[in-house]
Amino acid sequence: MGEARRIVVKVGSSSLTTAAGGLDADRVDALVDVLAKTRSGGEREIVLVSSGAIAAGLAPLGLRRRPRDLARQQAAASVGQGLLVARYTASFARYGVRVGQVLLTSDDMSRRAHHRNASRTLDKLLAMGAFPIVNENDTVATDEIRFGDNDRLAALVAHLVRADLLVLLSDVDGVYDGDPSRPGTSRIAEVRGPEDLAHVEIGSAGKAGVGTGGMVTKVEAARIAAAAGIQVVLTSAVHAAEALGGGDTGTYFHPTGRRSADRLLWLQHASTPQGSLTLDDGAVRAVVEGRKSLLPAGIAGVEGDFNAGDPVELRDREGHAVARGLVNFDAKEIPLLVGRSTRELARELGPGYEREVVHRDDLVVLHP
Repeated sequence: MGEARRIVVKVGSSSLTTAAGGLDADRVDALVDVLAKTRSGGEREIVLVSSGAIAAGLAPLGLRRRPRDLARQQAAASVGQGLLVARYTASFARYGVRVGQVLLTSDDMSRRAHHRNASRTLDKLLAMGAFPIVNENDTVATDEIRFGDNDRLAALVAHLVRADLLVLLSDVDGVYDGDPSRPGTSRIAEVRGPEDLAHVEIGSAGKAGVGTGGMVTKVEAARIAAAAGIQVVLTSAVHAAEALGGGDTGTYFHPTGRRSADRLLWLQHASTPQGSLTLDDGAVRAVVEGRKSLLPAGIAGVEGDFNAGDPVELRDREGHAVARGLVNFDAKEIPLLVGRSTRELARELGPGYEREVVHRDDLVVLHP
């Protein structure tokens, strides 16, 4: 970990704000002290994914707790995002460092053009010596506000910027084999694969009530990043310096896979399926085991209203999602193709129909 050159750090709302809402300047300054010192000398680059916009906007709007309705959440985010970036700007200014704000939504991570633009912006900010601060665009986001916090976003950003290390900071100093508040539980120092956590009950969001992401979302984010070949450390914000310095803190997730194509990572973890295709048994085997394209002959049914190029789920006859891919036909065209060979379709409908419904290069198998 100590040799990582490009690092993504994610910090949660509970590590930056008070339970009543509002930014805790001392906590922000303490985090910035660690981040600025880590990147001093120019040998290490850091991207910060920071929650806290909604939480920061609670007190100024007279809200005691995070509201449940979307409109007030968005209003709080609108007020809080400016306060959050202003606080970071002032804190980093003590070190002569400029910050750059990058607001993203899941849509930005799933649309190829937006994805490339985000990548270029972050790379250029780093090249120019600025400190990128990424957050979800909570003033317009919908599902992103209601679940998942910024943990999944941090994993996708780590892949986006080709990071060597992802550090997830919260108010808990790692994954425990039980409730950390109860005696007799112990910290899990390393995770080499899903089996290491198979019998561990993962907790939900903390008691502060200002954030949405609990340990479940952090572990899932760690698994996403690890599967993409990125080292992950999950620890508390007070141990940020130790984590960035390669110390023994928190829970370390070993990389479990290799870096994949960007579109496959967002297809699996950031895209929202617009419909589904039901496959017969032979097509399921061809797609899952043979890693082959989906042909019209293997389709048994279609659901949803989607257009060519949209992400869709591929399901078996029992309704289980086995893969996800970008479809080459509109939903209204699929019924004409079901169960037929590409040669037959080309002969009857024209050469444009002699192709895959989902090409294997635009398909990712969903592992259980």
